[in-house]
Amino acid sequence: MAKRKSPPTTSSTTDRGTQFAKDVIAGKFVAGPHVRNTCRRHLDDLKKGPKRGLRYNQELADRVCRFFETKLRLNGGQFEGRPFKLHPSQAFKLSMIFGWQKKVGEDWVRRFRRVYIEEGKGNGKSPFAAGLGLYAMMADGEPGAEIYPIAAHRDQAMILFRDAVAMVKQSPDLESRLKFSGGPGREFNIAWLAKASFMRPLSREAGKSGSGLRPHVGLADEVHEHPNRDALEMIERGFKFRRQPILLMITNSGSDRNSIAREEHEHGVKVAAGTATPGNDFAYVGEVIDDTTFSFIASLDPGDDPLNDPSCWPKANPLLGTILTEDYLAGVVAQAKAMPGKLNGILRLHFCVWTDAETAWMTRAALEPCLADFDPAEHHGKRIWLSGDLSQNRDITAMGAVVETGEVEVEAVRDGEVQTVWKPTYDAWVEAWTPGDTLDARALRDKAPYREWADAGHIHAPKGQSIRFDHVAQALGEYAHDFDVQCFAYDRYAFKRGFEPECDKLGISVEFVEHPQGGTKKGKPTDAMKVAAEQEQREAEGLWMPGSVREVEDAIMEGRIRFRRNPVLISAMMSAVTDEDRWGNHWLAKERAANKIDCAVAICMALGAARSGASSGFDVSAMIA
Repeated sequence: MAKRKSPPTTSSTTDRGTQFAKDVIAGKFVAGPHVRNTCRRHLDDLKKGPKRGLRYNQELADRVCRFFETKLRLNGGQFEGRPFKLHPSQAFKLSMIFGWQKKVGEDWVRRFRRVYIEEGKGNGKSPFAAGLGLYAMMADGEPGAEIYPIAAHRDQAMILFRDAVAMVKQSPDLESRLKFSGGPGREFNIAWLAKASFMRPLSREAGKSGSGLRPHVGLADEVHEHPNRDALEMIERGFKFRRQPILLMITNSGSDRNSIAREEHEHGVKVAAGTATPGNDFAYVGEVIDDTTFSFIASLDPGDDPLNDPSCWPKANPLLGTILTEDYLAGVVAQAKAMPGKLNGILRLHFCVWTDAETAWMTRAALEPCLADFDPAEHHGKRIWLSGDLSQNRDITAMGAVVETGEVEVEAVRDGEVQTVWKPTYDAWVEAWTPGDTLDARALRDKAPYREWADAGHIHAPKGQSIRFDHVAQALGEYAHDFDVQCFAYDRYAFKRGFEPECDKLGISVEFVEHPQGGTKKGKPTDAMKVAAEQEQREAEGLWMPGSVREVEDAIMEGRIRFRRNPVLISAMMSAVTDEDRWGNHWLAKERAANKIDCAVAICMALGAARSGASSGFDVSAMIA
C-alpha cells in the first residue's frame, strides 16, 4: 500500500480545540465533571500520547472546522440560511474527532472510531451530526464513503437525515455537487457521484443482517431510545472494510439504567476520567481506558440544583446563550416546579440527569436525609409491623419492618386550614432473599451487583435455584421471638401456596393481614381496623397500595422516618415508578420499573399496616386524628 502523505501537524492559526480545553480547565467556560475530564485527557495526551503512537494533527482539526463554517448553512426559524458558526465546544469536539491520529504501520489513521456525545435537548446535536456526515462523505478522503444515519426506527433516522438534506439545499456549493433521490420533501438518498459516495437513513428493521453495508460513518441519533444494540452492531460489523470509520452516537440522558445508552454513558465517563472505577466526585486519574473512544458528556456536578441555581445550567447545555436561551430554560424550570409530574422528564432532557425510571417515584435528594446506620437489635421487644413481598421463584423476596420510635409535631391541612398535629416517627429496614445458585447470571441480566450485596450481608443468597420460603418463615419466627409482632402484611400471590404452609410447620402465630399490591383492590379490614373506623365514624377499609405509598411519601417529606442504609433498598426506592388512576391515586408499578423494586414495595406495605390499625391489641386512639 502506498504511503499517504501526512499533512503538517503545526499551523499558524489558533488551535481551537486545545484552546477550549485550556479555557474549561481555567474556568472560562462553565463545564461539568465529565467535560472537564475530557479536556484534561486531551491536554494530557498532547504530552504523553506520542509514546503510545498518537499525534494531534491541527491541520486536520482546522480543516473540518473550516468546512463547517464555510460550506454548511443552518436551517429552521431564525437560523435559516445562516452559516454554521461553531461554538467553541463544537469546534473542540470536531477537532478531537478528526485531529487525533494513531500510527498504523507507516501510515497515520484516525484515532477515534467511537464517539459518544450526551447533551441537553436543544444544543444542536442533530445538525452537528448531519454536518459531520456531510464532511465525512465529501472531504474525508474516503472513496465510496457510505454514511448512514441510524436509529431503532426509520422515522427517527429520517430526522437527522432531513437536517442533512436541508443543509445541502441551503448551501449553493454543496447543492451543485450533490444529487438527491426522491422528490422534494421525500428525499431518501444524498449522492456525491464523483466519488461514488452517499448518505442514506437506515433503521434496525431495514437491515437486520447488515449484508452489503460498508459504512464509513454511522450517525446514531437518540441512542437512549434504542431498545438494543442491533442498529449499532449492524454498522460496526461493516467497519472491517474501512481504514478509519466513525460511529457517532448522540443522545439525551435516559431513564433506563439497563439500556445500551447507559452502558455507553458509563464507558464514556470512565474513558474521560481515565479510570475503570470513577469516584463520586469523578476526579481525573488519567489512565488509558480506551484509546479509540472519545466522549463528550455534559452533566451537572454532584450537589448542583438546576431548579434553583441557573449558574449550573451551562454544564448540561454548552450552547446556552446561542441557539438555546436562558428564558427558554427558565420557562422549563417553572414547569417542573408547577407540575411535579414533569420534573423527571425535564431533569433528564434538559439537565442530563439520569432518572432511574421514566416517571421515577423517589428522588435521591428526598431519600438521602432519611438514610441512617442503626442496628435493629436496639428495638428488640418493641412493637413491629412486618410485610412480605413474596417474589417469583428466581427473583427477590423482601420483608419490610417498621418500628414506631416516637412522635413529632408537623403541619397538616385540616378542613382547609393549616394545623399543627402530632404524627409518629419510625425506623424501617428490609431483609431480602435471592437464590444463590443463579446469583451471578441474574446479576448480568439485571445489571445489579448481587454478589457484592450478598458478600456484604445486604441480601441473603441461600443455595438453590429458586426462592425457599422456609428461610423467610424462619426469619419471621426470629422476629416473633425478638419483637412484639403486630401483624404481617401480605399479598395473595405465593402466600397461600408457598409461605403460609412454611409458617404453619414452624408453629408461627402472628396475625396475617392481606395487602394487595395493585392500585384497584383493597384487602379485607381486620377487627382492629373496624374498631378504628368506628371510632372515626367512617367505613372500615382494608390495606391498599395507594394509601401505603402515600404514608411513606408523607413520612419522608416530613422527616419522620429513618431507613437503615442498604443498597438493595436504595436501588429499589430509586428505581420504582408509579401508576395512577383518574382520581390521582398512585401505586408502585413493578412491570414498568427498570430494576427490582421488591424492597420498596415491602417497606410501603409495612408502614401502611402500621398506620392503618392493622395490629393485635393496637391502640386505636393513636389513629384518631
